[in-house]
Amino acid sequence: MKNNIIVISLGGSLIVPKQIDWQFLKKFRELIISEIAKGKRFAIITGGGYTCREYQQAATKVTNLTKDDRDWLGIHTSRLNAHLIKTIFRKYANPRINKNPRTKEDLTKSFSKGEGIMVAAGWRPGWSTDYVATIIAERLGAKKLINLSNIKYACDKDPKKHKDAKIIKEINWKNFRKIVGNVWDPGMNLPFDPVASKLAEKINLEVIITEGKNIENLRNILEEKKFLGTVIK
Repeated sequence: MKNNIIVISLGGSLIVPKQIDWQFLKKFRELIISEIAKGKRFAIITGGGYTCREYQQAATKVTNLTKDDRDWLGIHTSRLNAHLIKTIFRKYANPRINKNPRTKEDLTKSFSKGEGIMVAAGWRPGWSTDYVATIIAERLGAKKLINLSNIKYACDKDPKKHKDAKIIKEINWKNFRKIVGNVWDPGMNLPFDPVASKLAEKINLEVIITEGKNIENLRNILEEKKFLGTVIK
């Protein structure tokens, strides 16, 4: 398979900030279709976003949740968002939503009929969608993963808790992993999952963290022009 595939981890906060952001989805769709016309292919992995947190928070008000319970709520909300993305890209996407990133053969088949897009979602407890996206990048031989969320840059510490947090424009995996640690937990608020970071370092994957709503900035990334965001490699 040619390495013209770009992996996009599409944060659920962009799809459903509180209500479904159809205006963002329309602009995102237009950009991706224009890039498919230029020969690019995309693996788009969706997160759960606000819907996930609503379900998790509601459940915790009723009873104590296990990590698996929280994970499964996140997985199923990510799959709902994935179905929405597959629907708006119906003409361009493989009709099957990938739910198991480990099988290379199944992933390859997602593009076997000339499809421009493969849509994927959460798989099982213990695997964040960042990790799923990284596994898919490894299986497909992709060299770049774009992590779209609601932040412009990753920082050296949580800017919501630390006023002296500094933005990071470029960093290597060794130093980035010192910031995020090694353990992932459902609901963690980190720019990129620690377990996914470990794998990304191993496979020499370049990850770009950027604000997804800035469609022109995303266009610049895809066209290899100057852009705003954090590069980890």
